[in-house]
Amino acid sequence: MNSTYPPALLWAFLFLPITIFSQTDIPLPEHPRPDFERADWQNLNGTWDFAFDPEDTGLSSGWEKGDRNFSKKILVPFPWGSKLSGLEDEADIGWYQKEITVPAGWRNKRTFLTIGASDWETHVWLDGQLLGSHRGGYVPFSFELTELLKYGTAQKLVIRVDDKRRDFTLYGKQGYGNARGIWQTIYLEARGTDYLDAVHVLPDIDKNTATVTAYLPETSTRDLELQLEIPNAEPAISQKVTIPAGEFKYSVEIPMPNAHRWSLEDPFLYDLEATLGSDQVSTYFGMRKVSVMNMPGTEYPYIALNNEPIYVQLALDQSYHPEGFYTFPSDQFMKEEIERSKSIGLNGIRVHIKVEVPRKLYWADKLGLLVMADLPNSWGEPDEKMQAASEYTLREMIERDYNHPSIFSWIVFNETWGLRTEVKEGDKMVKKYLPTTQNWVASMYYLAKSLDPTRLVEDNSICYGAGHTETDINSWHAYLPGWEWDEHLKNISDNTYAGSDFDFEDGFQQGKQPNINSECGNVWGYDGSTGDVDWSWDYHRMMNTFRIFPKIAGWLYTEHHDVINEWNGYWRFDRTEKETGLGDMVEGMSLNDLHAPLYISTGNEICLTAKGGSEVKVPLYISAMTGDALGPLELHYELHTTNYIGETEKNHAGTLKIDYQPWMQEKLTELSVPLPDVAGTGNLKLVLKDQSGKTLHRNFMLFEIESDQELEKTDVVSIAPNAFSRSDWSKKQWEVLDGLKVNGAGKGYFEYELEIPDDVKVNRSKQSYLLFELSAKQQFVKDMEEFDNDQDYMLGSRVAPSSNPNAYPMTDETATPSTVSITVDGTKMMTAILPDDPADHRGFLSWHHQPQDRKIREGGSYGYLIKVPVNKRMLRQAAKDGKLIVRIAAEDNGGVAIYGKSFGQYAVDPSLVLKY
Repeated sequence: MNSTYPPALLWAFLFLPITIFSQTDIPLPEHPRPDFERADWQNLNGTWDFAFDPEDTGLSSGWEKGDRNFSKKILVPFPWGSKLSGLEDEADIGWYQKEITVPAGWRNKRTFLTIGASDWETHVWLDGQLLGSHRGGYVPFSFELTELLKYGTAQKLVIRVDDKRRDFTLYGKQGYGNARGIWQTIYLEARGTDYLDAVHVLPDIDKNTATVTAYLPETSTRDLELQLEIPNAEPAISQKVTIPAGEFKYSVEIPMPNAHRWSLEDPFLYDLEATLGSDQVSTYFGMRKVSVMNMPGTEYPYIALNNEPIYVQLALDQSYHPEGFYTFPSDQFMKEEIERSKSIGLNGIRVHIKVEVPRKLYWADKLGLLVMADLPNSWGEPDEKMQAASEYTLREMIERDYNHPSIFSWIVFNETWGLRTEVKEGDKMVKKYLPTTQNWVASMYYLAKSLDPTRLVEDNSICYGAGHTETDINSWHAYLPGWEWDEHLKNISDNTYAGSDFDFEDGFQQGKQPNINSECGNVWGYDGSTGDVDWSWDYHRMMNTFRIFPKIAGWLYTEHHDVINEWNGYWRFDRTEKETGLGDMVEGMSLNDLHAPLYISTGNEICLTAKGGSEVKVPLYISAMTGDALGPLELHYELHTTNYIGETEKNHAGTLKIDYQPWMQEKLTELSVPLPDVAGTGNLKLVLKDQSGKTLHRNFMLFEIESDQELEKTDVVSIAPNAFSRSDWSKKQWEVLDGLKVNGAGKGYFEYELEIPDDVKVNRSKQSYLLFELSAKQQFVKDMEEFDNDQDYMLGSRVAPSSNPNAYPMTDETATPSTVSITVDGTKMMTAILPDDPADHRGFLSWHHQPQDRKIREGGSYGYLIKVPVNKRMLRQAAKDGKLIVRIAAEDNGGVAIYGKSFGQYAVDPSLVLKY
């Protein structure tokens, strides 16, 4: 878990440095565009001279001439202000300067400078001569240097970037870290006298063809010969065509017999080499089809890949790096981002309001992961400048990324950000999503469809208060506590049908679009967001509930990794691991089980309070999101219980036969589960297997068992956690939910007086011990000072993850242990190290007893079962005195938390146990 963070630490506390470059390193040395690559190129990443221009005097002072010594250094392509750039953010305007030498071997070609992305207005000079300028922060642009070159001789390249904040620019979520200046690879390349501006491939798996369209930078003045090679086709394909004079683009349909299809399981890529005279470009494509079709046996439209429906299970990928912001430190890191998603069973990501780095898209293509691609948003109003910026960037991102088979949809707008106009209503000014803007949004949908007919397009990924216009996907956002998902999904499912105006703006209505969630989770589902908290409990309830509403064709969890203001990622911001605790609930269980194609759900409830000795009816649903013919299946179940003194046993087991069919969505026979008549907890473990015994899915249902029956030959003397007689703590002491748990932070102790009843036969006991559930206890920021309710979470406030009143940081790779001693009547009986202050699925009683009021009080927190032997001499003295004095002390500053029977993971109070 995260360490205790002093309130003064805001940004710097978050992450330790994980990437170091020397002055001679070239970061990101790989070609930035494996989807559009020429052999003759020169990477200009690395150390550049740099100067800030806070007063904007550089132009009037002639800085573009290259004769000024810039006093700073910057590591390109990291945005200034990011740690990897080596510079603090000191101004809105920055100047770059570097000597370049173009090889003499390029003399018979045309040489261009390409910048992958630079935010926002960029001017480039070579030896004081202006090459050109560009406005926009996300897409590549090039300038020709040929006429100014002195081959084999050093020349001065100067770049000025103006990143003043403008309301109409597509700023996105740069509150997480500004993409200031150059933030993608800058390079030189040699092109032919006649050259290709773009090469797009439109695959058609139904016709077994691939249509290649070659684009020229301008209309040709003469016939041009184009050679197309697909060397890894079987057999290899070679085709020569002539682009006639007067054309600026030309298409040719190439037969692809027995085409090897691109899929998530087998992401095969065809290489394509396009040669126009002396210009040769290498690209690739995947033979795949994106469409919409019904789930077999239903009228429910689903997104389909290669004519097979896919239940989309995606993560919102804010695509930020703690040290590089928009820019990742290495190609390996980008590859691992895709591998992470696949490793937990996701089939896609939504790259959120950022035009993604091409090499990361390449790894999605190469490894087989679907991508929803967002157009970044502005934060102003949808005026003429904003609309022009949006249209330009949409065109350019589709042109650049057309060949990536991983991209299956374009999302034009998100949550109506930048689409509301301030208007006067009565005596007030309000922001409204005007009908004129809605019509423009619909036109942007049609623009995207005209530019790319091969993918789905979404007009607006909607959140509360706005609806769709024209769209291929009927998506919606919802952030809810776990218990609210059943009602919410039922409402959406009931209102999803062709002709419905639910979630659509006036004048628009649903057609046969797939209905999917496109953002979900608990992060914004609680008052003021959750902060850093165990999400696994609410996540489990949410997954269980989604799988019993098959009309909803998938979901998208927020999010892939933590970012500045949202700490609910599958991974930390530095990509270290979090621990869900699922493997302790069912052996081998992981997030993959919650994303499995075959899923056994118990419904929204995953923990029930039940009477001991009763027979509980557990609902079961099967959700098969696969067409695989697996034959009959078996659901194996076992009930394991832990009683009120921490003893575990297996109570009940059985097997349920399931007559499985592909795409099966059914409620199964309820399980009747007999509970033992003893207080404690129960875990009904569910394991779905095929005929060969292969495990397909794991799940569980938990029970809090209430009973007044006492264990045989056992006496238990218990006390509530908050019934201590003395305490003293160096930092702070407090309790949770009226004493279900007590916390002491720093160094200190809790002392209890356990009253020994007269009928306790201490002399006859064969075993006696003290029993506690204890953990270390950090003092989080929220425990130190009053929470600042004015913090702007949405734009990325740099606050400690534990400053939110709902926060209780989730178990991760960083442990915060505490050394505790336990004394009885002044004699030290044990010193133990409590490994951590954890919070995850194992703290199910802490979740189960949360009031349903959209606040979280240390949800998911739990401790470790500690047994302390007590000898008969002490027991006899205690019986004589009528009490046993027990002190639990933190000897270092690690603190201690003491859990009661309704909190943590064990239904135990602090107790003295005597067995006869």
